[in-house]
Amino acid sequence: MINVIWLGFIAIGIIVALVTGNAQVITDAALASADTAVELSIGLIGVMALWLGLMKIAEEAGMVRALGNALRPIMKFLFPEVPDDHPAMGAIVMNMAANIFGLGNAATPLGIKAMKELQKLNDEKDTATNPMCTFLAINTSSLTLIASSVVAYRAAAGSTNATEIIGATIIATIASTIAAIIAVKLLQKLPIFNKTEKEAVQKN
Repeated sequence: MINVIWLGFIAIGIIVALVTGNAQVITDAALASADTAVELSIGLIGVMALWLGLMKIAEEAGMVRALGNALRPIMKFLFPEVPDDHPAMGAIVMNMAANIFGLGNAATPLGIKAMKELQKLNDEKDTATNPMCTFLAINTSSLTLIASSVVAYRAAAGSTNATEIIGATIIATIASTIAAIIAVKLLQKLPIFNKTEKEAVQKN
């Protein structure tokens, strides 16, 4: 669907440019954007290699796993329906730990694995469970201590202090994560989303 929307934007832009006689502007902008994309990509290689290397060292040193173990009590509060020894809990913890350290490449497969494991606990396969919704909300808000990708983009764009956004990123992601948790926990209590209450209402 997103591809169709973007295709529509491009088509409308080209049509408007042709009608208004600004086709050359579109051509110049496309070529300039292509040059910028290549320059940005090349500039990102070194910075991304550095940050991902540091994050990989942290992962191999056990820092990510240690953080995961520290998060387990919080996970029990957030996901009371998921057993402690279930593989889903381990995948969720490791996914969140990877996100906190900015290990996006490692977090993605862990997130997919977590959802697959949560689906195994789901009695209604076509309906998302509370743990699924909670995990999705937290994963989307994504508490991050080191936003390595953003730092890399800023450095590639010529920022004189690419890491200055780390403090703001921590504050922003803490706020977004808290908001996500509050929202999902409140919505879960509404009868329309609460499976137990919904079934009770239907029986009555």
